[in-house]
Amino acid sequence: MQASTIGTVFLKVHDLELMSRFYQDIIGLHVRHEDDAIAVLGAGDDDLLVLQASDGAHYPGVTGLYHFALLLPTRLALARSLQHFIHMRTRLQGASDHLVSEALYLADPEGNGIEIYWDRPRETWFRAGELQMDTVPLDIQDLINELAVIPPEEDVWTGLPAGTTVGHIHLHVASIQESEHFYREILGLDVLFNIGSALFMSYEGYHHHIGANVWGGRNVPPSDALGLDKFVLRLADADQRNTIVDRLITAQIPVDKTDDGYLTHDPSNNAILLVA
Repeated sequence: MQASTIGTVFLKVHDLELMSRFYQDIIGLHVRHEDDAIAVLGAGDDDLLVLQASDGAHYPGVTGLYHFALLLPTRLALARSLQHFIHMRTRLQGASDHLVSEALYLADPEGNGIEIYWDRPRETWFRAGELQMDTVPLDIQDLINELAVIPPEEDVWTGLPAGTTVGHIHLHVASIQESEHFYREILGLDVLFNIGSALFMSYEGYHHHIGANVWGGRNVPPSDALGLDKFVLRLADADQRNTIVDRLITAQIPVDKTDDGYLTHDPSNNAILLVA
């Protein structure tokens, strides 16, 4: 049985060409399909990001995306991303060591937050049975030292490697209390940390698949807002998905069957596509 994970992230964007070039040239995703209305980007055989052209607008202080996080398979891959950002003079918003992971933070040209990270081995995440997470400055030089293993003739940027996934997604929400109830009681995630202004939740002992915070405002976004359109929650199997759909129906939370899965919304109107 596969583990439950975050799947493809869908963004509504104003300038499709600009955004597609950014995610290819700066982030290192590869085009899997592109036309005048949509760009599907990924790494290896996986669709990780779908950009959808939209006539919508940006609105301040609304719920939606805080950041989505691309999980790299190795620390060397993270070092190569950092080297590429330096070469391209890409502005980073942060670089952090979370004990469970090391992460780089930036934003795309339309302000959508991005995290690029790798996970330390899971057996190092716990101390005395408790998950240990923090936010301390990343040791940039130690990360760069990973590059010493690459022969000069192979030191060529080829984008993000196969094995890259969407490791987690972090959302702006309107209410921590309502979000905790929805994600825990309806979607069945475990709440690992509730710090009052933010939640961190996961399936199967991961450090977090979904984060939620109220740092960016408490209003529901207009339907034509740019930014997050929806994200895929890929569940372990059909039984888990069907159990969640039954809970949604019982709680009288709208859920619609689509060709791709079951579409629902959290209390802050963030759209989630449930697939198995």
